[in-house]
Amino acid sequence: MSSTVEFDDLPETLQIGTIDDPYPDLATARRRAPVTTDWPFRDEGIQTEGFEDGLPSVSVLGYEEVATVLRDHETFSSAFLSELMTPMLGRTIIAMDEPDHRATRALVAPAFRPKLLAQWQASMVRRVVDELIDGFADRGKADLVRQLTFAFPVRVIARILGLPERDAPQFQRWSLELISMVADWERGLAASHALGAYFAEQLAQRRARPGDDLITELAETEVDGERLTDDEIFAFLRLLLPAGIETTYRSFGNLLFGLLTNPDQFDAVAREAELRKTAIEEGLRWEPPIVLIAWRCVRDTELAGVPIASGQGVNVFLASANRDERRFPDAHRFDVHRPPAPHLAFGSGPHVCLGMHLARMESLVALDAVLERLPDVHLDPTAPAPRIVGSLFRSPTALPVCF
Repeated sequence: MSSTVEFDDLPETLQIGTIDDPYPDLATARRRAPVTTDWPFRDEGIQTEGFEDGLPSVSVLGYEEVATVLRDHETFSSAFLSELMTPMLGRTIIAMDEPDHRATRALVAPAFRPKLLAQWQASMVRRVVDELIDGFADRGKADLVRQLTFAFPVRVIARILGLPERDAPQFQRWSLELISMVADWERGLAASHALGAYFAEQLAQRRARPGDDLITELAETEVDGERLTDDEIFAFLRLLLPAGIETTYRSFGNLLFGLLTNPDQFDAVAREAELRKTAIEEGLRWEPPIVLIAWRCVRDTELAGVPIASGQGVNVFLASANRDERRFPDAHRFDVHRPPAPHLAFGSGPHVCLGMHLARMESLVALDAVLERLPDVHLDPTAPAPRIVGSLFRSPTALPVCF
């Protein structure tokens, strides 16, 4: 069995593009027009092309315009993602349109019901975070990315699935190799096949001996006489890895970055426990883990005065929407005291992130642990200043701290 995977083992999983700050370009483009056929980055990014007739893709940048795309499933579709994702993940709900999406979501949604989330929070999430902190708590220094944020979501997912502890290192490696599929398709595909075989074995065991875990929940859930097929379970479990690991470690790292670079706000959150949930939402708004998602228009329409043809690619900039000054005053400032207002980090409409409550719970538990167990934690003044980078996925590559 391989040892636990280290952050440096898979550096290409971490960022696509190295842009430090896309927000000035996004703001300039958004103020010019909330919907445009121009690519909003000057010289960075991962621009997708049009889908038919050489049409340029459309960039949707404003809050209301992004929300409109996400909520209008009759005009805008994510189903084309199946062409890209099915070979790797199987047929997943993220690449389905109605009515298939609604029917499949109804079958998997009970696996994230509040009772189970509360059970996971009490029995395993804090334990995982504490085990990681135990590894460096007596040193007075740590890199919170390499030693905490990168590691804890995959360990939580492994325990939620009820996987044997001895399998955790290999499961972590497969998970991270699957996540790296954008950078290395062949390695991602090999990991997908290995995970499929592994999950098939685990599912057979649960059917013979049901347990108190997510795989058992998926195997036993029934809605209107329908159950998930084995392939649907495997596809959902594969999707859970990039969705439940990648976004959580990035969003929690971004939150810690925002707090550590604003010590007065860090102190306020440490003193006032009621501010912690607010801080998590502000971190998601201010620096969501995913900059954009790619959809496609499926019938001729118009958005903010811009005609969009059927078949045309639509790049939905969540990060830009979350900093739209029309919605969020002083939008570029990280502010845990900001009045609550819904953000779009988890999307909206039929495809709103199914695991958003799990992600929020994990971040709250991990933040509580950092505040309780690392007294006087602050950025290490002898280390290079941390920065958040990435054109598609964004998070800090390091958070060196002293405590």
